[in-house]
Amino acid sequence: MEKFFKLKENGTSVRTEIIAGLTTFLTMAYIIFVNPNILINVIPGATPGSDLYAQFFGAFMVATILGAATATLIMGLWANYPFALAPGMGLNAYFAFTVCLKLGIDWRIALAAVFVEGLIFILLTLSGVRGFVVKAVPSSIKLATSAGIGLFIAFIGLKSAGIVVSDPATFVTLGNLTSPTALVAIIGFFIIAILFALKVPGSILIGILASTFIGALPVFGVTKYQGIIGKVPDISPTFLKLFEKFSWADLATGTFWIVVFTFFFVDFFDTLGTLTGLAESAGFIKNGEFPRANKAYMADAVGTSVGALFGTSTVTTYIESSTGIAEGGRTGLTAVTVAILMLLMLFFAPLGLTIPAAATAPALVFVGALMLKGLKLVNWDDITEALPAFITMIVMPLTYSIANGIALGLIVYPIVKTFSGKAKDVHWLNWVLAILFALYLVYLRG
Repeated sequence: MEKFFKLKENGTSVRTEIIAGLTTFLTMAYIIFVNPNILINVIPGATPGSDLYAQFFGAFMVATILGAATATLIMGLWANYPFALAPGMGLNAYFAFTVCLKLGIDWRIALAAVFVEGLIFILLTLSGVRGFVVKAVPSSIKLATSAGIGLFIAFIGLKSAGIVVSDPATFVTLGNLTSPTALVAIIGFFIIAILFALKVPGSILIGILASTFIGALPVFGVTKYQGIIGKVPDISPTFLKLFEKFSWADLATGTFWIVVFTFFFVDFFDTLGTLTGLAESAGFIKNGEFPRANKAYMADAVGTSVGALFGTSTVTTYIESSTGIAEGGRTGLTAVTVAILMLLMLFFAPLGLTIPAAATAPALVFVGALMLKGLKLVNWDDITEALPAFITMIVMPLTYSIANGIALGLIVYPIVKTFSGKAKDVHWLNWVLAILFALYLVYLRG
């Protein structure tokens, strides 16, 4: 183990790596319950309490765990980095609420789009084109994309909790804050926020479990106990289902490719930012060089395609890995520990069915807030940078679409820059993307 992971060379030990892995796992384990709660929305007729709901919730939960464990094992055993991966927040919401529910794309075809996105990521990583694409897209758009996704998933969480509801006059308004669902979500939010502020490991997961317990109290009654430990759910409802509906004809549709591009864009730059930030915090980057970067990117890319085969949305590197790094995790043994703990969660499907939407909603709002911190790096004094960033960010929650935000942001950027006398700041690829997105919005958007 010492020789394989190079523990002494990285100034760590088996004990330190296992503790780091446990810490990382606790901070990201919420995805095991949150992801199925989001993806289940794509299954027609899957209402809470029904056999169909239990069947697909279990399958999505297993797909989440297997997708996360596979990618994390590749990261640990091949790249030898302490980074954990799982289905990305925001991308799962885009998959369910925009691609499937809004655009009306069958969930199996959406999985095919995720699979294709992963293949493109693999090819770009192998070819070295990654660096070119990174330089071409404005940093303000990249930062705003993450923030916009944060606002989007926070909005979904508030809606799920009944805190924000529809209104015929104003579109949205404040819901009934005294309803059992809203009260449980509000209590859960404060539990998560306080524990996080106190730097308690696993604050989000603890908040979800605490909210579930509170929701079971007679005064609330929103939690319906299904058990804690049980047999591993059947994954057949989602496994390899992307091949059932997908056909070569789908490759000729503009809508399919805009979905692929959006998945790719968000995954690509989210991974770029996360990996770079984690590598910097761990001291892996020396003289501007990130050793074995391609292996780390490849773990993410392969994880995405494999996850789609299992039946989950885009798998990406988790910023929560920073908690394990803070505990001293420096090698792939940390990641392997996370993967093993993930696999053990296969036996906790009943617990996943027990957790109500009121308990996962505060996690969505809280994670959404964390995703806004990159906005401080946007140059708000330069309107040619600030305006495209603002459009990218605000359009996502208001149109219920990550794709719309990215599209309009990339259209606004080159136009504002060029007519403000800053055409030299615009990469030629910006114009290509702007034209393609404009054509999509005018002619192809479903």
